[in-house]
Amino acid sequence: MLISKISTSFKVTIIPGDGVGPELIYAVQDIVKNTGIPLDFEEIFLSEVHYTRSASIENAVKSISRNNNVALKGAIQESAVLHTEGELSGLNMRLRRALDLFANVVHIKSLEGIKTRHGKKLDFVIVREQTEGEYSSLEHELVPGVIECLKISTREKCERIAKFAFDYATKHRRSKVTAVHKANIMKLGDGLFLKTCQEVASRYPKIAFDSMIIDNTCMQLVSKPEQFDVMVMPNLYGNIIDNLAAGLVGGAGVVTGQSVGSDYVIFEPGSRHSFQHALGRSIANPTAMILCAANMLNHLHLHEYGDALRKAVEKVIKDGKVRTRDLGG
Repeated sequence: MLISKISTSFKVTIIPGDGVGPELIYAVQDIVKNTGIPLDFEEIFLSEVHYTRSASIENAVKSISRNNNVALKGAIQESAVLHTEGELSGLNMRLRRALDLFANVVHIKSLEGIKTRHGKKLDFVIVREQTEGEYSSLEHELVPGVIECLKISTREKCERIAKFAFDYATKHRRSKVTAVHKANIMKLGDGLFLKTCQEVASRYPKIAFDSMIIDNTCMQLVSKPEQFDVMVMPNLYGNIIDNLAAGLVGGAGVVTGQSVGSDYVIFEPGSRHSFQHALGRSIANPTAMILCAANMLNHLHLHEYGDALRKAVEKVIKDGKVRTRDLGG
């Protein structure tokens, strides 16, 4: 495939993260170096494992802002230790808040050459609100031994994520949006989310809409996953469903994701685990990270490069001559 050469390069921020994150990022850098993809990188080290060496969130934001408002990111392992007194939010959450990355988008897609238990061809998208809900780090100890955790739901952010899901469905020619909730029990919090999704759905008559309780959703994903197209849900449910769905198409090593805001996009594997146990063993699957890089190239309007990289990955997997351990190699 002949690709038109571009005289200028695009600079982007890379955040290797913890665990196997650096190995996966460096695999992308090797590809860029050896194929002439017009990308330059500025590396920012963010880590809670090596907290004293970590850059600040402010420096990470500045880097992303001056580098086309995009970043390619590995997983940052959350620490159980409070490095700053009174600060419960980890680096992941603080970065999302600083850039207002309100939507996490994970693409669950079968890749030819990867055997799955169900053998069905899947292609659906999970849209997760990731700035409020249970993942707000609003916790406190009322009295010794009694912890109170707050779940925040606002109409503004429910409407924003619902509209994002329907706009995404429209742009990508998807036919249905499913709102996932627990409004039968959490009648106010999830009730607000469901009602807002229903109201937004009325503005998109060409997109079918339905809703599903989270526990039934888990069962339906395992038994009949092909029924889904675009799914939209609050923060905690999305975190769980992302990982469940990744297992349907080959696991964490092959699923792409991105965190999207009005001005910024961070591209990262859809299943955000650092896989510390695989560190330095050269067994980590770089597929998801390479496909994230392809998505980033498309976002930067470098479509020829993005499409070529994606097709190359798909061909390698289809041929089956090279496999990582998680895919049976």
